[in-house]
Amino acid sequence: MNTPTKFWNPYLAGFALGLVLLASFLVMGKGLGASGGVNRVAVFALDTVAPNHVDNTPYMARLKSGNPNLLDSYFVFEILGVFLGGSVSAFAAGRLKRGVIRGPNITVGKRLMFAVTGGVIMGVAARLARGCTSGQALTGGAILSVGSWVFMLSVFAGGYAVAYFVRRQWT
Repeated sequence: MNTPTKFWNPYLAGFALGLVLLASFLVMGKGLGASGGVNRVAVFALDTVAPNHVDNTPYMARLKSGNPNLLDSYFVFEILGVFLGGSVSAFAAGRLKRGVIRGPNITVGKRLMFAVTGGVIMGVAARLARGCTSGQALTGGAILSVGSWVFMLSVFAGGYAVAYFVRRQWT
């Protein structure tokens, strides 16, 4: 499979992300993070089909009581911006194509199964940890939160520990 190779310079991308984080602090008074927006969209969808369940579940009822319109949150607009920005960036770089990027030793179905399973595990873990990786690393790291630094070091250590077992999927 021919994989496109046109990427941003990682130092330039990191600098740009830092400016976005700074702008978020200056404009909104809050940092970045995606799990809050995804959580609000999920509770909104559930409230649409089962409002009694949302009203009788303390966590969801508390989220809804602060603002009856669950989608009226900067977190929701942030994830929309991430999606649109990623789409525009991929289009500009000529990388907006249909397909599943995978290694030669894995089927498309297995790759998608691993991706969905990993995404679900990360989503549940983000809610348990009260924040996603981007919120912990970017926002928590920027305000020098010890817990966020420990979290990110643990993420990298876990990634290196697991990489050995999944490396054959990509080589």
